[in-house]
Amino acid sequence: MNDDRFVENLAVAGPAAPPRRAALHSLAAAALGAPPLAAALGAALPRPAAAQAGAPAKAPLKVGFVYVSPLSDAGWTHQHDLGRLELERAFGARIATRFVEKVAEGADAERVIRDLAAQDHRLIFTTSFGYMEPTLRVARDFPAIAFEHASGYKTATNVATYNARFYEGRYLGGLVAGRSTRSNVLGYVAAFPIPEVLQGINAFMLGARSVNPKAQLRIVWTSSWFDPGLERDAAFTLAGQGADVLTHHTDSSAVPQAAEARGLRVVGYHSDMSRAAPKAHLASVTHHWDRYCVQRTQAVLDGTWRSRTTWGGLKDGMVRVGPLAPDLPGDTATLLRAREADLVAGRLHPFTGPIRDNEGRVRLQQGTMGDEDLNRIDWLVEGVAGKIPRS
Repeated sequence: MNDDRFVENLAVAGPAAPPRRAALHSLAAAALGAPPLAAALGAALPRPAAAQAGAPAKAPLKVGFVYVSPLSDAGWTHQHDLGRLELERAFGARIATRFVEKVAEGADAERVIRDLAAQDHRLIFTTSFGYMEPTLRVARDFPAIAFEHASGYKTATNVATYNARFYEGRYLGGLVAGRSTRSNVLGYVAAFPIPEVLQGINAFMLGARSVNPKAQLRIVWTSSWFDPGLERDAAFTLAGQGADVLTHHTDSSAVPQAAEARGLRVVGYHSDMSRAAPKAHLASVTHHWDRYCVQRTQAVLDGTWRSRTTWGGLKDGMVRVGPLAPDLPGDTATLLRAREADLVAGRLHPFTGPIRDNEGRVRLQQGTMGDEDLNRIDWLVEGVAGKIPRS
């Protein structure tokens, strides 16, 4: 796909701001619609964020990144930092980037975001779900700055949101796990029960059961995006429950390392986890923000930036699956790539009816689940043990 058209061709998630549960960080129960740009601001907003369109910039565009976990060689934050490094490579002296790591969601986040804004960063990427409200509060006080919030659902005139259809990769990861398990018990270490995480859990189970109807999935919740010790303990707990293939929605490589230590197999997440667990690794579901970051930075430089909601998937290169383990059977690898091609072409959707939840209720009789319903999801599919924590 031509880079100039990348952002424009990404799928836009249902309504601009689909509602989600407000169980985490005291978020509002209903989403706010993404307001259209006012006519007067529409032309004026991007220009303070960069030089006037067509005129050379007098100083580098300052771009800030806020990270929820420490910067390391793998994980959610690592993948976002690859996007920052790509900006430096692509734009050179035209921009200057800065990142702040280990920023807790809540008051700390607002303080850091506000500090970046006050220091004249004209484009700020806030890269964790719990940064949504802090980002909106700071954005109201700095209307000339463009904010890009990852994984949220509320927008404003100068706040855009972006995310990836991780559930597409999760479905393929589940397929690999379902083909690889001997015990028919899979294990999932999960952080918080927000819709993005629940989409991934359910898609993983649906992918596993598409090739192994006997597969079951057990979950341990950590209530933390990044806590390697807790993640490792959760992995060991799942091993004790009979799980022989693990996966995770947490930010470190602790779960793959725990699988390696216990002689289990693992489907990595966020980054390629094959180096962290060379014997345990089956595949990794990875995400990639570099092209998106470049496109949005270019828009600020050009004076064309506008608020929008972006939800890209496999076909956009935001989600990928690989590398595959060298001992993965050839027929499994072939099936995975065939299903991947079907997902990209739109011939396959992970959430296709009939779908029952794990309490026996029909959640989708036929057809495919739309984006609005996906972003409201607050239930677990058949085959997943346990309940969603409600606190």
